[in-house]
Amino acid sequence: MTWRLTALAPLLAVLLLLGPGGNLAFAQDEPAPVAEETAAEPAAEEAEAPVEINEAAFAIDNFYLFVCAALVLFMQAGFAILEAGLNSSKHTVNILFKNTLDMAVGGLIYFVIGYHLMYPSGTPLVENYVGSINPAIAGTLTESGTPGATTDDAVAGALTDQVDFFYQVAFAATAATIVSGAVAGRMKFGAYMIYSAFISALIYPTIGYWKWGLGWLHQMGFYDFAGSGVVHMTGGFAGLAGAILLGPRIGRYNSSGKPISMPGHSLPLATLGVFILMIGWFGFNGGSQLKVYGAANTHAVMLIAVNTLLAACAGGVISTFVSWLLFSKPDLSMALNGVLGGLVGITANCDGVSNLSAIVIGAVAGAVVVGAIIMLDKLRIDDPVGAFPVHGVCGMWGLIACSLFGSKTYWGHVDAVETNPVFGNITAQLTGLVAIGGFAFVSMFALFALLKAVGFLRVSPEEEEKGLDISEHGMSAYAA
Repeated sequence: MTWRLTALAPLLAVLLLLGPGGNLAFAQDEPAPVAEETAAEPAAEEAEAPVEINEAAFAIDNFYLFVCAALVLFMQAGFAILEAGLNSSKHTVNILFKNTLDMAVGGLIYFVIGYHLMYPSGTPLVENYVGSINPAIAGTLTESGTPGATTDDAVAGALTDQVDFFYQVAFAATAATIVSGAVAGRMKFGAYMIYSAFISALIYPTIGYWKWGLGWLHQMGFYDFAGSGVVHMTGGFAGLAGAILLGPRIGRYNSSGKPISMPGHSLPLATLGVFILMIGWFGFNGGSQLKVYGAANTHAVMLIAVNTLLAACAGGVISTFVSWLLFSKPDLSMALNGVLGGLVGITANCDGVSNLSAIVIGAVAGAVVVGAIIMLDKLRIDDPVGAFPVHGVCGMWGLIACSLFGSKTYWGHVDAVETNPVFGNITAQLTGLVAIGGFAFVSMFALFALLKAVGFLRVSPEEEEKGLDISEHGMSAYAA
């Protein structure tokens, strides 16, 4: 009993001190100073208060963006299992591997080249059109990541270079991985690695610089809050180029050109993938506010989140009914693509429209994605997961919707916009649409054409029939 009382003694002492009348004092509860020191106390508190507020903003905003970046990075898992579920089981390892390397290869090369090409620290190579690589090869970012390094930005409540890179590299990986689904089942693994490095190093950073690096599209009033064009159109049009040059999968169309159904091996996987993507999208769109500290930022983030949700819901509902009308039965795969189409469509303007406008934008995207999938089939362009309809076509709709919905002050960027808001803004949006889609398609078409010319683009018919899991990797996703 004695040892028990001895062990409890410190706890009892603390409880007594913390109780009524207790005298235990922490830093913020120091005893009252003597009379002559009391007069100086308010001034000291006033001097320290701004620092405390800024440090709180710095910590909260950086942690918020870190969490959003992690959510966006987790979207890679959603893309991976969505694509795997919508394709034959004999290609599953190959699809999962490609999505893994989009993050791994793309992350490294974006660190070394892409990030500084997109946000040049020096003079751009061609003013407003092409960024420049830091001569020290990511020296600024690396220096800011040195253990113990400090910066005055912490006092100002700014974002660190590290969290900014983390968020941006997650976006770069998203743009790259969109193509994986469009070329599934017939592209050589080595060719895909070359593509992934190329888009992460040069294509996506160049397009990103035009808008988010304050390049020429930004200066003419083009608006794309979170990337309907910069991210999704880039990936969508790159995927279209790959699908065209690869040609359709064996057995996808009959001799008369009519499509033959090639259902995926696991709709449960595909559905889970869409829900993961939807959750990640809240980081994708919500994180693009960059900050959450303060009433205005918090309100903006909540509006973005609700608009994102409503657009996804509307896209899913409308695509379901459209497919029901066209095919006599509701199609789950169309509904899944409708949800994603709604998400892509709202991404450009989720911060500047009402909830009702978000529903309309998502609903239009849900109808458009079904029509685009049907159109690709008529053109005999084989896109196994609907990557171009979802990301390319709905990305274009998202950019156009910026001119039709909302009342953002970005309409005042250029004289044409000030004198004629609708015409001026839609001119900027259409210019950006053509520039992004055209550059992504032409540049990636050239790369894929080069790989095809040297016989390094598509696997042989025998390898395709066997399955890329075995022919490319010598393993199977599922035990026999």
